[in-house]
Amino acid sequence: MRKLVSSPLTALLPPEMAAAAAAGGVALALRGWWEKVNGSPAWQDGAFFSLSAAYALVSAVALIQLIRIQLRVPEVGWTTQKVFHLMNFIVNGVRAIVFGFHAHVFLLQTKVYTLVLLYLPGLLFFSTYTLLVLFWAEIYHQAKNLPTDKLRTIYIAVNSIIYVIQICIWAYLGINDNPLMEPVSKIFISAVSFIALLGFLIYGGRLFVMLRHFPIESKGRRKKLYEVGTVTGICFTCFLIRCIVVAFSSFDPDLSLEVLDHPVLDFFYYMLTEILPCALVLFILRKLPPKRVSVPQYHYIR
Repeated sequence: MRKLVSSPLTALLPPEMAAAAAAGGVALALRGWWEKVNGSPAWQDGAFFSLSAAYALVSAVALIQLIRIQLRVPEVGWTTQKVFHLMNFIVNGVRAIVFGFHAHVFLLQTKVYTLVLLYLPGLLFFSTYTLLVLFWAEIYHQAKNLPTDKLRTIYIAVNSIIYVIQICIWAYLGINDNPLMEPVSKIFISAVSFIALLGFLIYGGRLFVMLRHFPIESKGRRKKLYEVGTVTGICFTCFLIRCIVVAFSSFDPDLSLEVLDHPVLDFFYYMLTEILPCALVLFILRKLPPKRVSVPQYHYIR
């Protein structure tokens, strides 16, 4: 007696249609898995608690490095290097607390409070890493015999304007919960990230080119060339990703970063735009200043 074996429907279709049907089935399966993951409390807790632990680790590293610098040069005041590590400690510490209490943060009844808790550390991250742009701008201007007295004023003015505009947007959202203002806030954050990547591209690139054409070959020059090139590439990339993702999320709700049910998206976004860049930059700039320093403070950072 013969065994009758039923053929699948795709076997009766032409190869092109069979391939399209198989691809459609895979897409549906992936979409179903994605929706299941996004709605799973276990995945949400796993993603956000992992982010909290990673941020706490980076914050602790920044604090330890700040203490090491203070013990190395206790007679020196608040240099650019110390402020940089202090702000890294604050930014990553705040992120660790926010994601540690993610179940409460994302479910706040007033949406503007959630936006403040998620985006304020992002603005502090911008201020922290544009300190490097300020530091490089001072070195470049000094090497080219250009005035440096207005650079810090420009840094403070730009940051002040950004914070004032963002606070006004949050205040308006708190008074009038206009759904049109939330995309405006995201576009503004995207524009801030664009300003940062432009700063790294201009001054990081200029300093890198200047060091490459420096006539004296030495170990210190090669090390500084590596530091500037690597940090510029890392910071440019992280702000570029932030700029693109936040801009797209302002128009596509599926890319929203302010909701609890996008744990995988949030995990990779914050890992690529803050945690890994912070960890890498802190590692690259881990060198302590010399014990006795008699040069201006913008030479303390390494």
